[in-house]
Amino acid sequence: MHRSFESLLTVGSLVFWAIVALYAYDELALLGGASRAKYGVAFLGGILLLYIVNEFVTVFEAENPFAAPDRRSAAMQYLSSVLLVASGLVVLATTVYMFTHFDAMYVGRRGTATGFQLVLGAVFTLTMIYLTWRSFGVTFLVVLLAGIGYGLFGESIPGILGHGGITPERMLRVLVLEIEGFFGSLNRLVAAWIALFLLYAGLLKAYGAFDLILRIAVRSAKYVSSGVAQTAVLASAVIGSVNGSQTANAGMTGSFTIPMMKENGIKPSTAGGIEAVASTSGQVLPPVMGAAAFIMANLVDVPGISYVDIVIAGLIPAVILVVSITVAVHYVAAPQIDDPTMDGFFEEEKPAGEFVYDGIKFLIPLAVLIYVLGVLGYTVGTAALWTSASMIATGVLFPLAKAAYEGRDLVAELLDVGKRTVDGAREGVVVLAPVAIILAAINGVVDILMTTGVPTSISLAMMNLSGGILIVAAVLSMAICILLGLGMPTTAAYTVVALLVAPSLTGQFGLPDLSAHFFVFYAAILAGLTPPIATCAAVACGIADADFWETCKEALKISAPLYVLPFAFIYHPELVSGTFGITSLTAGGLALIGALVIIHGINFRFPLSRSTTAGTRVGFFALGVVAMVHPDLLIQGGALVATAGLHAIQSTISPDADAPDTQVPGQ
Repeated sequence: MHRSFESLLTVGSLVFWAIVALYAYDELALLGGASRAKYGVAFLGGILLLYIVNEFVTVFEAENPFAAPDRRSAAMQYLSSVLLVASGLVVLATTVYMFTHFDAMYVGRRGTATGFQLVLGAVFTLTMIYLTWRSFGVTFLVVLLAGIGYGLFGESIPGILGHGGITPERMLRVLVLEIEGFFGSLNRLVAAWIALFLLYAGLLKAYGAFDLILRIAVRSAKYVSSGVAQTAVLASAVIGSVNGSQTANAGMTGSFTIPMMKENGIKPSTAGGIEAVASTSGQVLPPVMGAAAFIMANLVDVPGISYVDIVIAGLIPAVILVVSITVAVHYVAAPQIDDPTMDGFFEEEKPAGEFVYDGIKFLIPLAVLIYVLGVLGYTVGTAALWTSASMIATGVLFPLAKAAYEGRDLVAELLDVGKRTVDGAREGVVVLAPVAIILAAINGVVDILMTTGVPTSISLAMMNLSGGILIVAAVLSMAICILLGLGMPTTAAYTVVALLVAPSLTGQFGLPDLSAHFFVFYAAILAGLTPPIATCAAVACGIADADFWETCKEALKISAPLYVLPFAFIYHPELVSGTFGITSLTAGGLALIGALVIIHGINFRFPLSRSTTAGTRVGFFALGVVAMVHPDLLIQGGALVATAGLHAIQSTISPDADAPDTQVPGQ
C-alpha cells in the first residue's frame, strides 16, 4: 500500500509539473486558452490532491499503520485515513464541478447559488479548514476560524471593528462559489509565479546544492573563527530565500546545521537562536525574497512597478541585515567554538575541481534567472520556467558529461540523475503544497475582511490611537504585523499585513508605497522570532534540545537591528527606493553602522560591573537606534561621534575591546 501511494505521488507530481510548465510556456496552449482564474481552479485542486496523497504516504510508512500499540492510536490513524479519503473526494468533486461550470459561476450567475452549489461550497470549506489544520496546526486554524467567525457574527462585535455581518450563503459565495476566496488572487499568483520556483528549490535539494553550500561554508571556517556558525547563516539564508517559510527552513537546514554547531562546542540555545535568525534573514534576500517579492509586485500601488524593481529596492536593506547578523553571530559564537577550523567534518574532502564543477552547475540556472528577468524583461512565470528547465538541464547533462570523461557507465549515471530529477519533482510538490494551502486559506480570510471593510476600520483606529503621530503609528503597526504574522510562512504573513496595515501607513500618514510595504514585510517576519509564539525559534530549539526562552533570548540578541530597521524605511524612504545615489547610499551606510553599534552594545562581553555594563549596553543601543532611524542627518552624525567617544572610553577600560572572541565571559 505504501509503495502504491508513493508511485501515485511520483506520477502525479510529474503530470502536475508538466501542466504548470505548459501554462508558464504558453497560457493559450493550455486547456483551450483558459483564463488564469480557471487555471487556478485546476491548480489548487491538483496540489490539494497531491498533498493528500503525500499524507497517505506518511500514514502508510509503517508496514501496518493500523497495528498501533494501543486502540486509541489505531483509532486515530483510522480516523485520519477516513478524513483524508473524504477530503480527496470533496476536492476532486469540487474541482471538476467548478472547472466544468466555470463560465456560469465566475461570470454568468455571479451573486447567486443553487442548493447543490451551497452544499459543495460548505463541504469544500470544511475540507480547507481540515487541511489547513493538518498542515499548519492549531495556530493558523484559529486565524482561519476567527476570520470566518468575524465575518458571520460581526454585528455582535462592539466598536469600530463591528459590522453588519455576512450571511452563511454569502460567506460560501465569498470563500468558494464565486471562484474568489480560496481560489482567489493569491492562489493564482502561486499557480502562475511561485510554483515553479519551489520546483527549482526541490531540484536544488535533489541535485546536491545543500551539500555544496555546506562544504563551502565549512571551508570558510578555516579563515573565520566563527566559521561553523557562519555555516548556518550561509546555508539557511541561501535556502530560505527560495522556500518561502522561515519555520520550514529552520526545520530543513537546522536538522544538519544545529547538530554541527553543538558538536563544535556552541551551546544548544545559541545554536538554536543562530539558526532561527539565519532562517529568517533568508526570507528577505534577493532575488526571490522568500517568494514575497512576487506578491509585493502585485500589491504595491505604483504604476509600472515590476518584480525586478522590488528586488532592486530590497538590496540595501538585505546588505544591512546580512552584515549585521554575520557580525552578531561572530560575537556570540566565536567564544564558544572548540575547533574553529572544523577539520575532519566530512569523511571525504572534495578537491577544488569538484567545487568549480558543482558551482558552475548551480550558477548557470541562477544566471538564467537574472538574465531572463533583468535583461530580457520576461514575466516572472517565464523566468521561473527557464530557471527550472536550466536546472534540470545542468543537473542531468553535467553528471553525464563527467561520467563520460571518467569512463563510467553512462546508463547507470542516466538512471541515477533521472531518479534525482524525479525526487526533485516530488520534493517540489511537498514544499509547494503547504504554501499553496495556507495562501489559499489566507486569501479566503482576506476576502472576508475586505468584504467587511476592516482595512478602513484599522486605518481609523490607528489614527485615533496614534493621535496622528507617525512614530506611535509605526510602533502600533509593527505590533499588529507581529501579531498577524504569528504562525504563518513569509508569503502569507506579508500578504495579510500588506492588505490590512500598509494602506493605513500610505493613506493616513502619506508614506511612499514601497516604504510602507517593506516596513510591514520586515515587521511580519519578526513573528517567527518574537515570544511567546516564535514559531521559528520553537522549531530550532526543538532540534537543538534547548530551552525555548533561552533560544528566544539568543535569537533576539542576534536579530536586534532587525526590529529597528523597518523604522528606518519610514524615516528614510530612499533605503527602499530602488535607486543608488548619494542619498540612498548615505542612509544605507548610516543604517549599517547603527546596526553594528546595536550589535556591539548587546553582544559584546564587557568586563565591567553589572550596573556599568547595563548602562554601557543601553548607551550603545540608543546611539545605534538614533544612527539608524533619526530623520536628521546632523543628529545621526552626532550619534556616531558619541558612539566613537563611548567606544574610546570602553577601550580605555578594556584594552581588548576589539577582540570579542577573546574576552572572558562577563555580565
